[in-house]
Formats: sequence, C-alpha cells, structure tokens
Amino acid sequence: MTYIDIHCHLDLLENISQVIENANNSGVEIILTQGINAETNRKALALAKEYKEVKACLGIYPIDALKMTDKEIDSEIAFIKANKKYIVAIGEVGMDFKEDDIDHERQKKIFTKFIALSIELDMPIIIHSRKAEKECIELLEKCNAMKVIMHCFCGKWKLVERIQKNGWFLTVPTSVTKSEQFQAIAQEVPLAQLFCETDSPYLHPDKIWPNEPANIVRSYLELARLRKISVEDGREIIRNNYLKLFKK
Repeated sequence: MTYIDIHCHLDLLENISQVIENANNSGVEIILTQGINAETNRKALALAKEYKEVKACLGIYPIDALKMTDKEIDSEIAFIKANKKYIVAIGEVGMDFKEDDIDHERQKKIFTKFIALSIELDMPIIIHSRKAEKECIELLEKCNAMKVIMHCFCGKWKLVERIQKNGWFLTVPTSVTKSEQFQAIAQEVPLAQLFCETDSPYLHPDKIWPNEPANIVRSYLELARLRKISVEDGREIIRNNYLKLFKK
C-alpha cells in the first residue's frame, strides 16, 4: 500500500525531479496536480506525461477566471475536452468570495460551466470554496453533481454534514497537524468519504515553505492517530476511495 496526494500545485515547486524523487522515497504512488489557468493547465499536462506518478487535473481558479473573457473561458474548456484522455479530474475550480467587490454572479456562471464539464466528461470535480462554501454546495446540488471533492473545506459543520449526506468527499490536508477544523473532519467524516492532500507548496504541516507531496505521509499519520486505526488501514481505505471515484 502506498500514499496518494489528491491535490497539489507542482508547477509552483522548484526542481520537480527532486520533488518526485522525494515523493517516491516516502511511498507516494499518485500525485494529482491542479491547473488554475491556461498556463498551468498546460504545465500540468506536461508533468503528467513526464512522470508516471503525476495525474493532471485541469480547470480555472475562480479569481483567475474573472480576469478572462467568456470567449477565453470557453476556449479553455474546449482545450480541456480535447485533452480529456490525459486528465483525471476537473480542478481547481469553484468560487471565492473573500473580497467584498468580487463579482459573485459571474463566478456562479463560470462555475456552472465547469460543473457541466465534469458531468459531461464523467470526471470528479475538485472544488475551491473560500468564503463561498454554502453557495458552492447549493450550485453543485442544483446541477446534480455526484463526483465531488471539497478541497480544504473550511465551512460550518452543518455544511460538512450536508457534504456527507450528498455522498461527496472531503480532504485532510497536511495542515491537519495544526488545524482544529481539519482535525474534526479527519475524526468525524466517514473514512469512505476522505482523501489526503498537501496543497503543495501551501499548508506545510510545520508552517514552513514550501510544502511538497512527500509530506502527505503526515496527513495519513494524523488521520490514523485521530481515528485510532493503523496507517496501513487508512491507506487502504483511501486507495479504495480513489479507485471508486477515478477511472485512471
């Protein structure tokens, strides 16, 4: 049994070959790297083609999407469709209402396009929902999305319960070592609805920079400690979750 990092940004790390070697030495078998715009989508594809451990997820981050025209977004969606055989999920996409002057309605319109894309391609969708947790859930429900991973979810516990009820997945990031929110998710959410992630280069378990996929082991260790199970059992359950949700 080996480890899976369900969400990171390899394009933001230096010396990728060393990062991959470190991951291999830590027993990491699968690394999902996320695209957030046209440039990083292409980097994700290139990395997935170069390294057998790396799987590409393509999407447009909500803040990046607001900088694009509708025509540019539609063009990138066409690009994703054209490369569907090389990717495993749509992500990182969603909504972000952190800033007061952000256009909420346009974000909803764009997010709806990516939900529809994930359904059309029958692929999981990996969701960014900062300060827009309830709105993201409502839109996903409205669109009847089924294969959903809520990345680094920070919403209220009632929303966590709603995610569980919908049969979606939540993640346990490496910052679980410090975060009570993520510790609660790791402890209370059914194991059959959990993945582990690093969000590299962010969310280092010791609050240093940069994080990297090799540190995913820390998420598994903390999950095992909180659930009072063996690390091996945790790895097996999460691997089964991956095989259930992903086609490749």
